[in-house]
Amino acid sequence: MRYFIEFSYDGTNYFGYQKQPNQITVQEVLEDRLSKILRTEIKTVGAGRTDTGVHASKMFAHFDYADNLTEKFIDKMNSFLPQDILIKKFIKVAENAHARFDAVKRTYKYSITTTKNPFKREFHAQYLNYNLDLIKMNNAAKILFKYLDFTSFSKLHADNKTNDCVVKQAKWEQKNDEFIFTISANRFLRNMVRAIVGTLIDVGRGKISEQEFELIIQKKNRSFASTSAPAKGLILIDIEYPPEIFK
Repeated sequence: MRYFIEFSYDGTNYFGYQKQPNQITVQEVLEDRLSKILRTEIKTVGAGRTDTGVHASKMFAHFDYADNLTEKFIDKMNSFLPQDILIKKFIKVAENAHARFDAVKRTYKYSITTTKNPFKREFHAQYLNYNLDLIKMNNAAKILFKYLDFTSFSKLHADNKTNDCVVKQAKWEQKNDEFIFTISANRFLRNMVRAIVGTLIDVGRGKISEQEFELIIQKKNRSFASTSAPAKGLILIDIEYPPEIFK
């Protein structure tokens, strides 16, 4: 039987979600605990990879297991996992359901603060004393809807088959000293959200214009975009799937 896991994690202490040699990752910890409790080797397939230090409040992965999993298994797993990883659900799905390829929309939230606050340092990037123009940043964010190729915001030398993404939402909101950016798309390139945020912040501070932001997209060259925003401000907050994959 195939199961989807819905889970969340604080990515501070991990080198991203996806397994990699000689580094501690969320996938490695998750598979280790699943394998030990179920007493069989469990391999998971995640809905995507998050970069080092990036968080997720709603992440999915799938794995195959022969028997039924009960509600008690969630409690057992959570007691065995470290405090920075939480299992929310195990969902039985269609045998061919795929956590990565069946996802139709992913949503990220990026949070920054413009004043020093020790209680926001883990999940907010600090751009201290920046005077940001919310209107300019939102006008520039709307330009993303006009394009498909986001090479300018992709990690250099990434092994993408295509750099095309369909952006469905991109909006900044301000709450006192906080600026929160929410972006949704069918897929994202590695480092894409952080590169977009870093460049939009330069629009907000008047370093580049809205027209220059559009030119950066058109150039399809990462060297023209701004420095990526820090990882700790980024949280994957939602992944959507077609209802037919759920039994």
